[in-house]
Amino acid sequence: MRRVVAIANGKGGVGKTTLTAGLAGQLASGGSRVLVVDTDPQANLARDLGYAAGDGSNLSLAITHGLPLEVIRGVRDRLDVVAGGPALWDVGPAFTARGARGATLPGLKPALAKVAPEKKGADYDVVLVDTPPGEPILQELVFAAADFLIIPTRSDEASLDGLVVVAQRFAAARAVNPKLTLLGVVLFGVRAGSTRMQARVRSALQETLGDAAPVFPTSIRYLESAAVDMRSRGVLPHELTELHRSDTRKRLSRLREGTPADAGDTLLSRDSSAAGLAGDYAALADEVLAAMKARKGGASRRLEVAV
Repeated sequence: MRRVVAIANGKGGVGKTTLTAGLAGQLASGGSRVLVVDTDPQANLARDLGYAAGDGSNLSLAITHGLPLEVIRGVRDRLDVVAGGPALWDVGPAFTARGARGATLPGLKPALAKVAPEKKGADYDVVLVDTPPGEPILQELVFAAADFLIIPTRSDEASLDGLVVVAQRFAAARAVNPKLTLLGVVLFGVRAGSTRMQARVRSALQETLGDAAPVFPTSIRYLESAAVDMRSRGVLPHELTELHRSDTRKRLSRLREGTPADAGDTLLSRDSSAAGLAGDYAALADEVLAAMKARKGGASRRLEVAV
C-alpha cells in the first residue's frame, strides 16, 4: 500500500529538495516504486533529478480545479515525477479568495488518489512530496494529503526555528488529517568530523521534540563539491559514485594516449567523499522504510514543541 511522505521545514535552505531527490533515488534503486511531487514554485527538484523544468501549471490546476495530474515517467527506473513551477504561486491566493466566498477547492489529496491510489498493487509504493517553506497554504494542503512527515534541519538556530514553524502547521493539519504522523527529523548538511556538534544538536532536537519523533540516526554530510557535481550533471549521490569510476577510467585512458584531460569534465568531489555521501542516503532510506513499517497501524504521535 502506497504511503505519502511530506518533506518540510518552515525555513528555506535546510536541504528539503536535495533530501527529497536523494531519498527518492535511493528508494527507487532499492526496488521501491516512487512518485515525487514537487509543490515548490521554485522547482529546484528539476535540477537535482535532471529533467526539464516546467511552469507547474498542471499541478496548480489539479489542486485548484481538479484536473488530472500529468506524470513525467521514467525519470529514473521506478521513479516518476509531478513537476512544480511558478504557477504554484497562484494556489495560495486562489484558496484565500475561494474561502472568502465560503467555497472550497479540490486540494492535493484527490489529485494524488487518481495517480497513486491507496490500495495494494497500485503503481507506487512511496510518494515523496517536496514542499515550499514560505507558502503555508501549499504546505497545509500537502499535510492534508500525507501519511507521514519528515523534517530536515541544519544545526543553526534559524533552521531549528523553522522546525518550530512547521511543527505548528503540522499540529493544525492534524485537525483535518488525524492520521498524519511525524516520522522523524533528519540532520542535514553536517560537516565531517563534527561529532560533538552533532551530539549537541541531537540533544537540543530531542529536548525540543520530546517523545514526539526520533531524530534519525543517520545524518547527511555536508559536501559542497559533491553538491556542485550533482546539480551541474543532474545526478544523485549513488549515481555520482559511478561517475567517479567512469571519470577515473577516462583519465587513465587519456594518460595512456598522451591526451590532456578536459578541465570541464573533471569532477570537483573526491571518489571517497561521494561514496560516503551515497552511504548516508542508503542508510537513511533503510531507516525511513523501517520507521514507516513500525508506524503502520500504530498510534500517531502528537507533536508538542517546546518554544
